[in-house]
Amino acid sequence: MAELDIRTKSCLVTGATGGIGSATARVLGRERARLVLTDRDQAALDALADALRAEGAEVLLARAADLTDPAAVRRLADEVHATHGSVDVVLNVAGISAWGTIETLTEDHWRRMLDVNLMGPVHVLSAFVPPMIAAGRGGHVVNVASAAALFGLPWHAAYSASKFGLRGVSEVLRFDLRRHRIGVSLVCPGAVATPLVDSLEVAGVDRSAPSVRRIEERFLRHAVSPEHAAEAIVGGVRRRRYWVYTSRDVRLAHLAQRWLPWAYSAAMRLLNRQLVRAVAQATGERR
Repeated sequence: MAELDIRTKSCLVTGATGGIGSATARVLGRERARLVLTDRDQAALDALADALRAEGAEVLLARAADLTDPAAVRRLADEVHATHGSVDVVLNVAGISAWGTIETLTEDHWRRMLDVNLMGPVHVLSAFVPPMIAAGRGGHVVNVASAAALFGLPWHAAYSASKFGLRGVSEVLRFDLRRHRIGVSLVCPGAVATPLVDSLEVAGVDRSAPSVRRIEERFLRHAVSPEHAAEAIVGGVRRRRYWVYTSRDVRLAHLAQRWLPWAYSAAMRLLNRQLVRAVAQATGERR
């Protein structure tokens, strides 16, 4: 497919008030896209919409919706389609994260990961993509997954279940939607310095322990800014790329996983040992 001209395209951004979502909305606004924004907090959405309009962006609608509620997503879609017609680009950015071992993760952790990170995007795709197909203008779908959709990162089982699921959906739609001239991008960010890092739940672990804080500081040293991630996402949409990486380390690790499986396996074992050691030290520090 030919490159996509973002100018004047209507773009739905979920998780719009979060780090990557907000930055992506700003990049799209500078590219003269027409924005439809959604998140859970209407006041935060209104503030973002006002700021974007002050920067010269065109915001068609900023409406709160719970993406885990299919009826709420359908109401949002109905409002958008009744007023502005079908959108051209759907960007599933919203997501949450929680880590833990199989002993510490509860069924609620698993359910929340799947509801928000997998079923949320599914509800959005189901409500917005069929009208894109019917409109016959082509378009693009972006699903923001994670490096955890590629690798067996330690303590990521519930999070990876949701993100591997989103990767599977994207892989199928990549081919299903091609005949409609609708491209698909699967975004696999590594470390990104967003508020999600501060709110991350690690089940059964005291995050204030010095050994755990050192792990987090090491993570943040490799983190890119939300703006850097957003530029990569919008660039991937423009160039119709399926795989979109926001940092070089994830791209190289993905190559190593495929072509140097022994190195990938060694790296995952090392990461696991480091995390287990940090948690053991944290337990001792509490005592």
